[in-house]
Amino acid sequence: MTRSTAASAALVMMLLATASLAQQQNTRLSGSTARLQLVASFEHQVTGVTIGADGRIFVNFPRWTEDAPISVAELTRDGQDKPYQVKPYPDEAWNSWRNAKKTQMSAGDHFVCVQSVVADAHGNLRVVDPAAPATAPVVQGGPKLVRIDLRTNKVAQVIPFDERVAPQGSYLNDVRLSSDGRYAILTDAGAKGALVVVDLQRGGARRVLDGHPSTQPEKDVVVKADGQALRRTDGRGVEFAADSIALSSDGRILYWKALTGRTLYRIETDALVNPGLSDKDLEAHVKRADETEPTDGLWIDRRGRLYLSAIEQDAVKVRDGDRVTTLVQDKRLRWPDTFSEGPDGTIYVTSSRIQDMSWFKPETGPRLETQLWRIEGTGASVKPKKRVRPAIGTAD
Repeated sequence: MTRSTAASAALVMMLLATASLAQQQNTRLSGSTARLQLVASFEHQVTGVTIGADGRIFVNFPRWTEDAPISVAELTRDGQDKPYQVKPYPDEAWNSWRNAKKTQMSAGDHFVCVQSVVADAHGNLRVVDPAAPATAPVVQGGPKLVRIDLRTNKVAQVIPFDERVAPQGSYLNDVRLSSDGRYAILTDAGAKGALVVVDLQRGGARRVLDGHPSTQPEKDVVVKADGQALRRTDGRGVEFAADSIALSSDGRILYWKALTGRTLYRIETDALVNPGLSDKDLEAHVKRADETEPTDGLWIDRRGRLYLSAIEQDAVKVRDGDRVTTLVQDKRLRWPDTFSEGPDGTIYVTSSRIQDMSWFKPETGPRLETQLWRIEGTGASVKPKKRVRPAIGTAD
């Protein structure tokens, strides 16, 4: 090796080390020891993630800009040092819907356009299917909440939503579940925002706070990406209604907000699930909880801390009491989307890269590579606070 070649190699190594240090410093904010660790990369756009009580990992891929070959998947691998593989879940049949074969397939027993997956405390996986590919017209008979038994890996229940619950223009987004297994609460981020309350035992559903200011986009909010207003090629901005949703660790309070909005709202869950309340009486229970920023995902961990996906800043923030701090910020975390908490308290988050979609950047094409991250340093190193018996059902 010549002296000049050795000097060049040394310079390259120094630059790589500097870049690595800068990247580490970028995720070390506010004294946090949190670090991003890549769990898996995907060839298609991921949104939802959930971690089962036994550590099993499930994700979903909506049909937004491509006819995705898999809607719901379990991540499996042969060993700890092996990469995760994407396996259709619960089977290939449920994942066999294709937009091109819409007239040849039944929408009620296939995943049409899945937006979120959430594992409950009773050994089930709940799958939210708004059935609106490309967030366009809802496929008739498609909107539903599916329960998969994680012990048998079989679909055990399908709760269909008719047009009273999921009308044209709707886009059911995310779901939270009462700890006793009685209720599910969903957000609708579509043309007219709302919440949906589902009686999981009877299979019925009600659309509530339909058109209420708490479930609508805020007109003065412009969602930004990379410091610029995020707009489609025809000039339209991002206008998503009720999207972010979280349930307090004791089950008493539900939080939600519009993605295109800064106001975080709250309501007592016993009021929300009470079918005897009139619309006016229910609206009286809605309270402003905080002023934040445009967010996609929310999550409340076992210690009662609220995680917020700061989509404009490639960051995850934490609200602990009245204090909000940045937990992790990293350019690789483009559009942090959905949170889940592992059995040990570690927080997982997907980066769905919505700002890079062909909706906003036609040159990127329909397929978009995305990631699932684990935030190291968020595990249960501190004992959780004693849980209070939830207002609905019993504690886990």
